[in-house]
Amino acid sequence: MTTRIVIADDQPGIRKGFRRILEAQPDLCVVAEADNGNAAWEAARTLSPDVLLADIRMPGMDGLELTREIVAAALPVRVVVVTTFDLDEYVHTALREGACGFLLKRSRAALLVEAVRAAVEGDALISPEITTRLLTRLTSPRRPARPPAEPLTARESEVARLVAEGLTNSDIGAELFISLGTVKTHLANLQRKLNVRNRVGIAAAVWESGLMR
Repeated sequence: MTTRIVIADDQPGIRKGFRRILEAQPDLCVVAEADNGNAAWEAARTLSPDVLLADIRMPGMDGLELTREIVAAALPVRVVVVTTFDLDEYVHTALREGACGFLLKRSRAALLVEAVRAAVEGDALISPEITTRLLTRLTSPRRPARPPAEPLTARESEVARLVAEGLTNSDIGAELFISLGTVKTHLANLQRKLNVRNRVGIAAAVWESGLMR
């Protein structure tokens, strides 16, 4: 099944680079580009893409307002915010408004691809450097950790720690010498046992437990 993507950014070079990265994957297809927020809104409304990559600072509607409008209209579009600016205020606002990811433009190509796929699966992916800083602040001082519904296996604990370090699924597979499918199985088990919705929740649980100290 092909994932349909709209790229919204006011810089032609960025749009071209993202298109090249995404369309190198057989399951990803860019169906439109937009150089401002209003055009991105029209593309999201009329083309019904699976994922919208939205810059924060654009003419017309900015990426945060665009995310808010898409969620309010209940469009079946997952928004991944991609920006040069890694301000905590932007991260919090984007996720609060319903974004399914927050990436820096300097992130590796593989992370962009994985963020799109994670969004389609209902997960949320944040650039590793932001994840570490954000979670450190969110969990300091530490709260008493809520015990998991079931004990974690040794391998699940390893995967959870790597998620908290900001590694992507591919990175985790390479680190532990396991397949991507096995990584996803461990993540699903972790979400169930820790009662969290996505990898950000897994990372927060690890930090709260003190395992990263």
